[in-house]
Formats: sequence, structure tokens, C-alpha cells
Amino acid sequence: MPTAPRVLSLNIGKAVATDHTSAPGGITGIDKYAVSSLSVRAPGPKVGGLGSGVVGDHIGDQRFHGGDNKAVYLFAREELDWWEIESGRSLRSGIFGENVTTVDFAVDDLVVGSSLAVGDPASPGVVLRVAGPRIPCRTFAGHLGERQWIKRFTARGLTGAYCAVEVPGQIHTDDAITVTSVPDHGITVPQLFRALTGDLELVEQVIASEVLAGEELAQLAESFERRTGRRPA
Repeated sequence: MPTAPRVLSLNIGKAVATDHTSAPGGITGIDKYAVSSLSVRAPGPKVGGLGSGVVGDHIGDQRFHGGDNKAVYLFAREELDWWEIESGRSLRSGIFGENVTTVDFAVDDLVVGSSLAVGDPASPGVVLRVAGPRIPCRTFAGHLGERQWIKRFTARGLTGAYCAVEVPGQIHTDDAITVTSVPDHGITVPQLFRALTGDLELVEQVIASEVLAGEELAQLAESFERRTGRRPA
């Protein structure tokens, strides 16, 4: 019988020094280790807010990480298992910097804007909104020490999902994860990732779908026009 989607591991990163980040002071919290529960809340804006949506989780560079739309990071254990085979090394839950390692849950099939109830579906303790993909960076590559990591991770294209916190509270290991609503536009997290990393056809679809708004939308449209010499349809 199929098993229910659930939380396998909950992970928090402490501030540590690294040579692989442009963060002020050379500090990162990407390497996360398991804890029994997480307290999550909306952290506010990326710059000037609380950083991570997970209490006690360190964000090294708030110019690029944290904030309401990158509050909690979900990654599938099955995808970590795939990378174990591909890289020939053991990869514990949390090593990709994820706050929530899921199991039996299709993180990379999620539609952007979907709502996720974490806990008892009849009375969820936490509600998350799927906000978008993880874009691989220098810190991620340096942390793992894998050759051509950004290129390889981008080619795979299954990034896990950043989520915003719609209803704050506690998440516990083995909590159920339930998709409670899905927007009609149909743009998945991997599709948005490919648009943000250069797929011009998907850029037009993303812009038309209104998945993005404000500065993110303006930047994507500007990039498209600069590369093609025309405005998105």
C-alpha cells in the first residue's frame, strides 16, 4: 500500500564560518542538522526582516536568502537518494540546506501557489504556501564540494520548494503533509526554475500566468526583453 506523505526530518542550521559565501562576515547556516520540531512563522521582508521562517535557523546573507517567500525550504528524501547514487556519497537529511525533508511527497510536482497543511489534515498546525524554486549558488556548491555543482543541479532541475508561512506554528517529525489547494495556472516549481534559469518559452508562460508579481516579475520581463529584443507576449 502507498504510504502517506509526511515529514521525515526537520533541520536547523547554526552560524558557521565558511570561505564559500559572500555573506557579511563569511558566515552561513546552510549545513543543517536534525531536530525534533520546528517553530515556523512569517519572517517579513528579505532585507530587514527576521531572516528564516524557522526560529533558530541562521540565514547568512539576507540579500538573497530568507524573507517571506523563502521562509521554509522543503526537499524530498527521494531526491537526496538520487543524488547519493549520482555522486557516490552518503547525503544525510539537511545537507542540502532544507528545513523539511519529506518522504512519499512529490515536492517537485507542486504547483506554485499551492497551500500545504502540515499536521492533522482536519486541524493543521501549520499552513505553507509554495512560493518557488531554490536557485543554486556559490555557497551551496562550496558547501558540498562537488565539481560543477551548480551546472549539475541546474541540469537536474528538481530543486525542492521554498514556501511562505500562511499559518504559523509547530512542525513535528512524522507530521502528515496535505495539499489543500492548487491554483489554476498550473505552473510547477520546476517550470518556474527553468524560466528563471533561461528557458524563454517558459518565461512567457510564467509572465502570462501571473505567478510572479512586483520586482520579480519586472526583472524576469526585463531579462526576456534584453535577450530577445521584444516584450513578452
